[in-house]
Amino acid sequence: MDISRVCVDLAKNIFQLHGVNRSGNAVWKRQLSRDKWLNEISETIKPGTEVGMEACAGAHHWSRELIERGYKVKIIPPQFVKPFVKGNKNDANDAQAICEAMARPNMHPVKVKSVEQQDIQAVHRIREEIKHHRVAKANQIRGLVAEYGLVAPKLLSSLRKAIPAWPGDASNGLTSLFRELLYGLWEDLCT
Repeated sequence: MDISRVCVDLAKNIFQLHGVNRSGNAVWKRQLSRDKWLNEISETIKPGTEVGMEACAGAHHWSRELIERGYKVKIIPPQFVKPFVKGNKNDANDAQAICEAMARPNMHPVKVKSVEQQDIQAVHRIREEIKHHRVAKANQIRGLVAEYGLVAPKLLSSLRKAIPAWPGDASNGLTSLFRELLYGLWEDLCT
């Protein structure tokens, strides 16, 4: 079988494979489970063949697995695949669209990340999420205490220092329930 390019629509459990010849005609289509698709490619497709997939969760992992087996891998950004989806969106049409997008001469694939690069990316993403959570928590506290007539400092470090003083101030009108809630929010903000 003369297959020059194989594209894979990744999913949780069932992967759709679409192989084309040098003319771009579909000559091989398979729908395989997560634990079988890689073996099927290894048994059917010659090493050195281009294998493409859309940039999504798992794409870098599967790309490394394919590269290890001798395939040339291209990860295509989703915005470049979408215009080539024909008909209703389904796995088979998505795999075909990946093949068409991959064939374009000016297509710039995503570089396959190493495990170390993914680790660094994970650290950055988690850090950004923690920062986002902290800012949201600080804004929530500012809004809540404003309903009790308190003005919360804008700087996070100043807010952290101000909160412990509020529950102890009997003249600020805070209820005992809100004092408890505020203490819990402050602990959450400090972690």
